Amino acid sequence: MMWWPLRRKEGSGFSSCSTAEEVTEGIDATAVTAIITGASCGIGAETARVLAMRGAHLIMGVRNMNAAKHVKEAILKEISTAKVDVMDLDLSSMASVRKFASEFISSGLPLNILINNAGIFGTPFMLSEDNIELQFATNHLGHFLLTNLLLDTMKKTAHESKKQGRIVNVSSQGHHFTYREGILFDKINDQSSYQKFRAYGQSKLANILHANELARLLKEDGVDITANSLHPGAISTNIHRHNSVLTALPGVVNMLLRLFIKNVQQGAATTCYVALHPQVTGISGAYFADSNLSKANSLGRDTDLAKKLWDFSMNLIK
Repeated sequence: MMWWPLRRKEGSGFSSCSTAEEVTEGIDATAVTAIITGASCGIGAETARVLAMRGAHLIMGVRNMNAAKHVKEAILKEISTAKVDVMDLDLSSMASVRKFASEFISSGLPLNILINNAGIFGTPFMLSEDNIELQFATNHLGHFLLTNLLLDTMKKTAHESKKQGRIVNVSSQGHHFTYREGILFDKINDQSSYQKFRAYGQSKLANILHANELARLLKEDGVDITANSLHPGAISTNIHRHNSVLTALPGVVNMLLRLFIKNVQQGAATTCYVALHPQVTGISGAYFADSNLSKANSLGRDTDLAKKLWDFSMNLIK
């Protein structure tokens, strides 16, 4: 239960305490096909459950196939009519991303919504199989490539269905804690410059800049697809699972912290809101938090930095 002052509702009518089910209540997504990455646990799994509950045909792109199959089974047990498929996807591998996209395109399915949700946090310095720093490769570049490969399918779907497509990048308030320059273009793979939490912030800033530049390009091309980013909130399960300092805190302090952080149902709300709610129709290049319009930091609103990241990322995926 979050502290009562945080329950204040903003313009959307929702607050930090709203759940994914609440922000999608009454929405019919039976004509929608959606891909979500990283749906084998946490807010990704809850996002998948609620989208399936609203009738969407869901494709879960995951690295942990066994965990994802358990999520699928749980969804089908609760919602017998749910349409859920599980496909293998390792976002740290460009070969895996290309294989996933190729298999999805070959299926002939439409694609209305792409939710770039998967991510890793605060890992020690490692390089991906493509020799790119692992957090940047997984959190940003894999999603950048995936979006690029699926964009033609989304454009075709939007045109044929006359229904606006939506691309949703799950970022984080962690983008505030990136490196001073924002993105270390010349030192992406430099171990001596690497700080694991700043590298996470860098990858989350990249999620925002990617959505912003994509929104600009889609608008320029007159394509009826929006691209937005969001902060899901501090989620209790993730914080307590990965942060040994918090786990070791006295019980009273831990209890007080829980007043300011969200459960999984609340953590998935903003993603579901941006992906499905009619209030978001036509909004593109925006940043959301607590199921309301919010504001990224100055680096996250830097159009030149967004263009530079776009060109840098295009060169990497080539």
